[in-house]
Amino acid sequence: MRYIKYPRTPHLPWSRSVTAGDIYSLDLDHFVGREVVITEKMDGENTTLYTDHIHARSLDSQHHPSRDWVKRWHHTIAHEIPQGWRICGENMYAQHSIEYFELESYFYGFSIWNERNECLSWIETKEWFALLGIVAPPVLHQGIWDESYLRSLVLDTQKVEGYVVRLAASFHYDQFAQSVAKWVRPRHVQTDQHWMFAAVQPNHLRGDV
Repeated sequence: MRYIKYPRTPHLPWSRSVTAGDIYSLDLDHFVGREVVITEKMDGENTTLYTDHIHARSLDSQHHPSRDWVKRWHHTIAHEIPQGWRICGENMYAQHSIEYFELESYFYGFSIWNERNECLSWIETKEWFALLGIVAPPVLHQGIWDESYLRSLVLDTQKVEGYVVRLAASFHYDQFAQSVAKWVRPRHVQTDQHWMFAAVQPNHLRGDV
Protein backbone atom coordinates (compact mmCIF):
# COMPACT_ATOMS: atom_id res chain seq x y z
CA MET A 1 0.00 0.00 0.00
CA ARG A 2 1.16 3.54 -0.73
CA TYR A 3 1.54 5.74 2.36
CA ILE A 4 1.02 9.47 1.90
CA LYS A 5 2.30 12.35 3.99
CA TYR A 6 -0.25 14.89 5.16
CA PRO A 7 0.35 18.22 3.35
CA ARG A 8 1.40 21.42 5.07
CA THR A 9 -1.66 23.53 5.75
CA PRO A 10 -1.31 27.13 4.50
CA HIS A 11 -1.77 29.95 7.00
CA LEU A 12 -4.48 32.52 6.43
CA PRO A 13 -3.06 36.02 5.80
CA TRP A 14 -4.06 37.14 9.31
CA SER A 15 -2.65 34.09 11.11
CA ARG A 16 -0.55 35.20 14.09
CA SER A 17 2.06 32.47 14.46
CA VAL A 18 4.09 31.62 11.35
CA THR A 19 7.44 29.87 11.62
CA ALA A 20 10.21 28.99 9.19
CA GLY A 21 8.96 26.54 6.60
CA ASP A 22 5.31 27.56 6.95
CA ILE A 23 3.37 28.74 3.92
CA TYR A 24 0.69 31.40 3.44
CA SER A 25 -2.54 31.23 1.46
CA LEU A 26 -2.46 34.79 0.12
CA ASP A 27 -5.18 34.41 -2.54
CA LEU A 28 -8.46 33.31 -0.94
CA ASP A 29 -10.65 33.57 -4.04
CA HIS A 30 -10.98 29.78 -4.13
CA PHE A 31 -13.12 29.98 -0.97
CA VAL A 32 -15.44 32.75 -2.18
CA GLY A 33 -19.03 31.57 -2.60
CA ARG A 34 -18.21 28.10 -1.27
CA GLU A 35 -19.51 26.39 1.84
CA VAL A 36 -16.78 25.97 4.44
CA VAL A 37 -16.43 24.28 7.81
CA ILE A 38 -14.42 25.95 10.56
CA THR A 39 -13.12 23.63 13.28
CA GLU A 40 -10.94 24.14 16.32
CA LYS A 41 -7.27 23.45 15.62
CA MET A 42 -6.18 20.86 18.18
CA ASP A 43 -2.67 20.98 19.64
CA GLY A 44 -1.63 17.38 19.01
CA GLU A 45 0.55 15.33 16.68
CA ASN A 46 -0.61 14.92 13.10
CA THR A 47 -1.31 11.20 12.64
CA THR A 48 -2.53 9.07 9.73
CA LEU A 49 -4.29 5.72 10.06
CA TYR A 50 -4.61 3.02 7.38
CA THR A 51 -6.08 -0.46 7.60
CA ASP A 52 -2.56 -1.90 8.00
CA HIS A 53 -0.36 0.97 9.16
CA ILE A 54 -0.08 4.16 11.21
CA HIS A 55 2.40 7.00 11.00
CA ALA A 56 2.91 10.52 12.32
CA ARG A 57 3.52 13.39 9.91
CA SER A 58 6.84 11.83 8.93
CA LEU A 59 6.32 8.61 6.98
CA ASP A 60 9.27 7.00 8.78
CA SER A 61 8.28 8.17 12.27
CA GLN A 62 9.98 6.11 14.96
CA HIS A 63 8.65 4.84 18.27
CA HIS A 64 7.71 7.40 20.89
CA PRO A 65 5.77 6.59 24.09
CA SER A 66 3.18 9.27 23.28
CA ARG A 67 2.13 7.14 20.29
CA ASP A 68 1.44 3.94 22.22
CA TRP A 69 -2.19 4.75 23.04
CA VAL A 70 -3.20 5.64 19.48
CA LYS A 71 -1.47 2.52 18.16
CA ARG A 72 -3.44 0.30 20.54
CA TRP A 73 -6.68 2.10 19.72
CA HIS A 74 -5.99 1.85 15.98
CA HIS A 75 -5.96 -1.95 16.27
CA THR A 76 -9.60 -1.84 17.39
CA ILE A 77 -10.82 -0.07 14.23
CA ALA A 78 -8.17 -0.92 11.60
CA HIS A 79 -10.27 -3.72 10.06
CA GLU A 80 -13.08 -1.21 9.41
CA ILE A 81 -10.92 1.15 7.32
CA PRO A 82 -11.37 0.38 3.59
CA GLN A 83 -8.31 -0.75 1.67
CA GLY A 84 -6.54 2.24 0.16
CA TRP A 85 -8.25 4.73 2.47
CA ARG A 86 -6.67 6.74 5.28
CA ILE A 87 -7.92 8.72 8.24
CA CYS A 88 -6.04 11.84 9.34
CA GLY A 89 -6.26 13.47 12.73
CA GLU A 90 -4.49 14.57 15.89
CA ASN A 91 -2.93 12.27 18.47
CA MET A 92 -3.85 14.18 21.64
CA TYR A 93 -2.25 11.90 24.22
CA ALA A 94 0.76 14.06 25.11
CA GLN A 95 0.63 17.67 26.24
CA HIS A 96 2.35 20.01 23.80
CA SER A 97 1.86 23.74 24.39
CA ILE A 98 -1.74 23.48 25.62
CA GLU A 99 -2.92 21.28 28.48
CA TYR A 100 -6.37 19.79 27.78
CA PHE A 101 -8.72 18.84 30.60
CA GLU A 102 -11.95 17.68 28.88
CA LEU A 103 -10.92 15.58 25.88
CA GLU A 104 -13.50 13.13 24.53
CA SER A 105 -10.73 10.92 23.16
CA TYR A 106 -6.98 10.90 22.63
CA PHE A 107 -7.58 10.89 18.87
CA TYR A 108 -9.49 13.61 17.03
CA GLY A 109 -10.09 12.96 13.33
CA PHE A 110 -10.37 15.77 10.83
CA SER A 111 -10.37 14.15 7.37
CA ILE A 112 -10.79 10.88 5.50
CA TRP A 113 -9.20 10.15 2.11
CA ASN A 114 -10.35 7.46 -0.31
CA GLU A 115 -8.39 5.26 -2.72
CA ARG A 116 -8.50 8.03 -5.39
CA ASN A 117 -6.69 10.39 -2.99
CA GLU A 118 -9.83 12.47 -2.54
CA CYS A 119 -10.77 14.04 0.78
CA LEU A 120 -14.36 13.08 1.58
CA SER A 121 -16.95 15.81 2.00
CA TRP A 122 -17.62 16.92 5.55
CA ILE A 123 -21.00 15.16 5.54
CA GLU A 124 -19.42 11.87 4.45
CA THR A 125 -16.57 12.37 6.92
CA LYS A 126 -18.99 12.75 9.83
CA GLU A 127 -20.89 9.64 8.74
CA TRP A 128 -17.69 7.57 8.73
CA PHE A 129 -16.57 9.04 12.04
CA ALA A 130 -19.90 7.99 13.56
CA LEU A 131 -19.47 4.44 12.22
CA LEU A 132 -15.90 4.16 13.52
CA GLY A 133 -16.42 5.96 16.82
CA ILE A 134 -14.02 8.79 15.94
CA VAL A 135 -14.37 12.20 17.56
CA ALA A 136 -14.08 15.31 15.39
CA PRO A 137 -12.77 18.69 16.61
CA PRO A 138 -15.44 21.17 17.73
CA VAL A 139 -17.13 22.92 14.80
CA LEU A 140 -16.98 26.69 15.32
CA HIS A 141 -18.99 27.62 12.23
CA GLN A 142 -20.34 26.15 9.00
CA GLY A 143 -21.67 28.20 6.11
CA ILE A 144 -20.73 30.23 3.05
CA TRP A 145 -17.25 31.71 3.21
CA ASP A 146 -17.25 35.05 5.03
CA GLU A 147 -13.80 36.60 5.43
CA SER A 148 -15.01 39.42 7.67
CA TYR A 149 -16.53 36.86 10.06
CA LEU A 150 -13.30 34.88 10.20
CA ARG A 151 -11.17 37.96 10.78
CA SER A 152 -13.40 38.95 13.71
CA LEU A 153 -13.56 35.46 15.26
CA VAL A 154 -12.38 35.65 18.88
CA LEU A 155 -10.97 32.56 20.60
CA ASP A 156 -9.65 31.95 24.10
CA THR A 157 -6.03 31.60 23.07
CA GLN A 158 -5.08 30.28 26.50
CA LYS A 159 -7.07 27.15 25.68
CA VAL A 160 -7.30 27.04 21.88
CA GLU A 161 -4.45 26.87 19.37
CA GLY A 162 -6.45 28.27 16.48
CA TYR A 163 -8.89 27.17 13.80
CA VAL A 164 -8.90 25.35 10.48
CA VAL A 165 -11.05 26.20 7.47
CA ARG A 166 -11.88 23.52 4.91
CA LEU A 167 -14.28 23.25 2.01
CA ALA A 168 -17.39 21.36 3.01
CA ALA A 169 -17.29 19.60 -0.37
CA SER A 170 -14.84 16.87 -1.30
CA PHE A 171 -11.56 17.80 -3.00
CA HIS A 172 -8.49 16.08 -4.43
CA TYR A 173 -5.11 15.94 -2.70
CA ASP A 174 -3.65 18.12 -5.48
CA GLN A 175 -6.15 20.86 -4.51
CA PHE A 176 -5.31 20.81 -0.80
CA ALA A 177 -3.71 24.28 -0.76
CA GLN A 178 -6.87 25.72 -2.33
CA SER A 179 -9.21 23.82 0.00
CA VAL A 180 -7.77 24.10 3.53
CA ALA A 181 -6.22 26.95 5.54
CA LYS A 182 -5.52 27.74 9.19
CA TRP A 183 -5.18 30.50 11.76
CA VAL A 184 -2.79 29.95 14.69
CA ARG A 185 -2.65 32.00 17.89
CA PRO A 186 0.27 34.37 18.55
CA ARG A 187 3.39 32.74 20.03
CA HIS A 188 1.78 29.32 19.89
CA VAL A 189 4.81 27.35 21.10
CA GLN A 190 5.23 28.45 24.70
CA THR A 191 7.58 25.78 26.06
CA ASP A 192 11.39 25.84 26.14
CA GLN A 193 11.76 22.17 25.25
CA HIS A 194 10.17 20.36 22.31
CA TRP A 195 7.48 18.02 23.60
CA MET A 196 9.10 14.96 22.00
CA PHE A 197 12.23 15.41 24.12
CA ALA A 198 10.43 15.99 27.39
CA ALA A 199 8.81 13.49 29.73
CA VAL A 200 5.37 12.58 28.40
CA GLN A 201 2.61 14.38 30.28
CA PRO A 202 -0.79 12.97 29.26
CA ASN A 203 -3.69 15.30 28.58
CA HIS A 204 -6.89 14.69 30.53
CA LEU A 205 -9.98 12.90 29.28
CA ARG A 206 -13.43 14.08 30.25
CA GLY A 207 -14.30 12.50 33.60
CA ASP A 208 -10.69 12.07 34.73
CA VAL A 209 -10.29 12.67 38.46
